[in-house]
Parts: sequence; structure tokens; C-alpha cells
Amino acid sequence: MRIFVTGATGFVGTAVVSELIEAGHQVVGLARSDKAAASLTAVGASVHDGSLDDLDSLYKGAATADGVIHVGFKTDFADFSDAVAADLRAVNTFGAALEYSNKPFVFTTGTLVVAWSHMSVILGTEEIEVDSNVPRGAAENAAIALADRGIRSSVVRLAPTVHGPGDHGFITMLIDIARKKGFSAYVGDGTNRWPAVHRLDAARLYRLAAESGTAGSRLHAVSEEGIPFRDIASAIGRNLNLPVVSISPEEAQAHFGFLGPFTFTDNPMSNTLTRKRLGWQPVQPALIPDIEQGHYFTN
Repeated sequence: MRIFVTGATGFVGTAVVSELIEAGHQVVGLARSDKAAASLTAVGASVHDGSLDDLDSLYKGAATADGVIHVGFKTDFADFSDAVAADLRAVNTFGAALEYSNKPFVFTTGTLVVAWSHMSVILGTEEIEVDSNVPRGAAENAAIALADRGIRSSVVRLAPTVHGPGDHGFITMLIDIARKKGFSAYVGDGTNRWPAVHRLDAARLYRLAAESGTAGSRLHAVSEEGIPFRDIASAIGRNLNLPVVSISPEEAQAHFGFLGPFTFTDNPMSNTLTRKRLGWQPVQPALIPDIEQGHYFTN
């Protein structure tokens, strides 16, 4: 297949591009700079100039492809509402381009949308629907609804911790905070759980979803259902040779900054239906062993 990929030069997107090419697919990656274009060309992908705000470019990229994998997201946390709105506009644009084609459209949200929608959930499953009023909820629901318009749409809910060499996400941020503060912190008793997935396992799931995902399905890019946040803080403290300290929820905002509310969110997620539907089997290192490998601490 000729697959149009947004976010193709990001941490997850680069792994998706490589996974697709190795499986024999032709990849066309969205690029908004010469640097991004060069990185795509270097790995054997074609280049489609544009950005997530250029809806005409997104439409053309989708219309000339056999399917779309939308990994891209504007990561400007200073204007998160704009990023969320742009994501919904992109879904609607891809829907218009792919309507009644039976082509695959793989959309990306996160497992946290389940926690934000259902605070009392004991274990999140793929069958749980989300509230359109929570961040990214409207875009997820819009992507699922495209199945009614003749599009083989599916949603990949990424774990908040997508890890592996080159990660600049939550784990790297937590390490930086621990270095600056002089200790590695968790909130309360630290038993709240974060799911996790290695980027290479996540990339394989995106490929499987494009190849054989069922229309209107939700998939969980989660290899570990829930790691106690205290264990993550302990691994960071151990590798930095820093004390590991419990702080209160009231202290979390000042300590962690915008990450504060995430650090005591409980977000256990199942991957049972994802494995069953697509035969997905994570094989990469789990989060704590990955942290212990040391690559997070080389800079």
C-alpha cells in the first residue's frame, strides 16, 4: 500500500515509517521543513510538503494514498486547545478525502482520554467510549464515526509512556525534574499506575491496524497494563543516585509543573482485545528494564 503518514519524523512516527517500509509498503511522509524532508528521503520514504494546519495539503496527501496513518499532533502545550482543535480539523479533512473508499485511516489518541472520561474505571478496555468534551475525545469519536462513511477507521490509544532510545517524552521530563530538584518524586503512596509501550512495539501495531484493522475499532498500544508510578520514580532515583521522596497532591503542581496532574492519575489499561483482533504481541523491553539500560541518562 501507499500510506500517507503524518508525524512521520517524530519519535513514534519514524518507527512507524521504518516498520511500514520494512513490510513492503510505500510511505509518503508529511514534512514541513527541509530537514524533515531530508530525513524521510534518507530512509526511503517519499515527501509530501505541508503541515497539520494546511488542510488542503492534508486532503491531497490522503486522496492520493491507499491509506492514512495520522500520528502527528501539535505539541505546543502553551496552546493545547489549539492543538486539539487542529487535530479534529485534520480528522474531518481525512474523512472527506477517504469517504466511501474502504481505505484504512489510523488515528492516534492516548489512553489518558479514558481516565479523563471515566475517573472510576478499574481497568480501561478497548470497548470503552470517551467523552467528546475531554481533550482529544471529540477527535477520537469523529475518527470512529468515519466507519459509517465507508472508511476503515481505527484509533490507536497510545500509552502516556512510549519509551525507547531517543525518547523526549514523559520519562525524560521526569528525569530532568529529578536532576533539577535533587530527588525523584512520586505523589502520595505512588500506587497510581501508568501503562507503557516501547516505540517499536507501537509501530508494529500501527502497521497491523493499517493492514487489517476493523472499521470503527479502538486499539490499545499498551504492552504493560499499569506500572506503579512509585516504581518509575524509584528507577529514576536509582540511576541518578538520588533519594526517592513522596510528595502530596498539593505539592505536585509546583514540583512537576504542567505534568503535575498526570503524576497522580491512575490509568490502568488492558490490551486483551488488541492482541486478539490483530495478533499483536509486544516483544521489546518493558519500561523499567528499558530505564535500567541507561540510555535515558547519557545526556
